[in-house]
Amino acid sequence: MELIRAAMRKAARQLGWKVTTIGMIANGTRHGTVVVVQDVREVPEEHQAVLNDAMNDRMRAVLYKVWGEQGPAPVQRGSVALMTQEFRAAVATGSA
Repeated sequence: MELIRAAMRKAARQLGWKVTTIGMIANGTRHGTVVVVQDVREVPEEHQAVLNDAMNDRMRAVLYKVWGEQGPAPVQRGSVALMTQEFRAAVATGSA
C-alpha cells in the first residue's frame, strides 16, 4: 500500500497538485485496500460552477435516500469511468 500511495503522490505532484493522501488496509471487508489522493488546491473560478452543480447533485441523491423518498433516486452525475475520462480530458486541456 505504501508503494502505491507514494507512486500516486508522485504522479499528482507532476500534475502540479497540492496533495494529501489517505491509505487504509481494510482486512476482512469487501473493500480491501483503499488509497486516496486528494488535490487540496482552491478550485479555479472557471470550474467552480461545475463543481458546485456536481456536489449539489450528489447531496440531493443522498438526502433523497435519507428521507426515504419513493420512486427512483435522482441521477448522480458520473460513474468512476466517466469521471476518469473527464479528469483525463481536463489534464490534456491543461497540458496543451
